[in-house]
Amino acid sequence: MRTIQALFFFCAVTAMHGCAPKISGTPAAGNPTTTIRVMSYNLHHCNPPSKPGFIDVDAIAEAIRRQSPDIVAIQEVDVNVARSGKIDQAGLLAQKLNMQVFFAKAIDHDGGDYGVAILSKYPLSNGKVHPLPTVAETKGEPRVLATALVTLPGGIKFQFGSTHLDALRTDTNRIIQAEAINRIARSFQHPFIIAGDFNAVPGSKPVAILDEQFTRTCSPCDFTIPVINPDKTIDFIMYQKSNRLSVVSHQVIPERYASDHLPVVAVMELKQ
Repeated sequence: MRTIQALFFFCAVTAMHGCAPKISGTPAAGNPTTTIRVMSYNLHHCNPPSKPGFIDVDAIAEAIRRQSPDIVAIQEVDVNVARSGKIDQAGLLAQKLNMQVFFAKAIDHDGGDYGVAILSKYPLSNGKVHPLPTVAETKGEPRVLATALVTLPGGIKFQFGSTHLDALRTDTNRIIQAEAINRIARSFQHPFIIAGDFNAVPGSKPVAILDEQFTRTCSPCDFTIPVINPDKTIDFIMYQKSNRLSVVSHQVIPERYASDHLPVVAVMELKQ
């Protein structure tokens, strides 16, 4: 069935050892923390750049599986699109990885839906698709922010978002999209982590705007594109400024086959 706006696909969460996030400390200690492994990945609609027209969902699934993330922001996702064989890439990845998924459509494309999604080992609720603004005269492609509430073992909750900002040469749309994301972030009551392809580099106006509300998990940040001889950083994981969230580590993964972007992984701690 064609996805009209958003799609929830729920898979059973396995009870395998190591699936649960690490919880350290005790309530008596006053500040127990939960460790969350976060990933961001622009999938290039599961088309390896070395194989034009070829769709390899398994390669993307394996690239994600190797990192064992708790939560993943994915971009450039096809659902029932002709170019990728009319398959539901979001649902297939969730099935292969035994994760839950929330898909957020940005545009109609080639007979199907194209957008961003969230994959999670843990329950997702309150999934929302937030349309991001564009200036009509730029003829920029519509963009969205997908958000969902993640519930970890023990009932710990945090808000998570996946997005893909405008790709035009000028910053016009990215600036107003970054401002919109900041406004949306202020409406959340739980700690908020956002990840995605921002099509903007550190030091640019859009990233500077986001820096007002968020802290990036990297500084300086390793390059994320292209996969061969990368020379630009446009994929980020960020968290809304909060004394409940902190960064343990950040890494750009040298996976050079599955997509035209390198995946990004950050380990974060969330105070309960």
